[in-house]
Amino acid sequence: MSTSILSAQELQTVPHVDLNKYAGKWYEIAAYPQRFQKGCNCTTAEYTPSDKGYVIVENRCNKDSVTGKQAYIKGKAFVVKNSGNAKLKVQFFWPFRAKYWIIDLADDYSYAVVSHPNKKYLWILSRTSKMDDNIYQQIILRLKEKGFDLSKIKITTQI
Repeated sequence: MSTSILSAQELQTVPHVDLNKYAGKWYEIAAYPQRFQKGCNCTTAEYTPSDKGYVIVENRCNKDSVTGKQAYIKGKAFVVKNSGNAKLKVQFFWPFRAKYWIIDLADDYSYAVVSHPNKKYLWILSRTSKMDDNIYQQIILRLKEKGFDLSKIKITTQI
């Protein structure tokens, strides 16, 4: 299969996400660098289901070094109906909402991979600040099969 066919293939999400199991703190292991995360180290995301039906999203990172000043942003994630909770729309600034698709998830919720249907965004998340290299390599292989450009992935500095 050629690369152009792979990159054009439609991105699939996992069939179902238990938002209560997904809740809690995640460490960014690797990602496609984004302008809004420039200079970020020790990046984490914390998800808390609210009683109003959405998920509270809190992203943190240390700017410019592992001991740098902490940057923080809080937003909301809204589940897309009939998506098995695997498609969300995240909002940090009203009225803008970004697609947040969970495309890979460990059975025990120890890691997750999040993207956007256009494949221009990618985050590999783990419950711990370090990920087993075998697991990471398996995730990378699956991302390659899904048509992601592996050369764009940058490992996130974690303590």
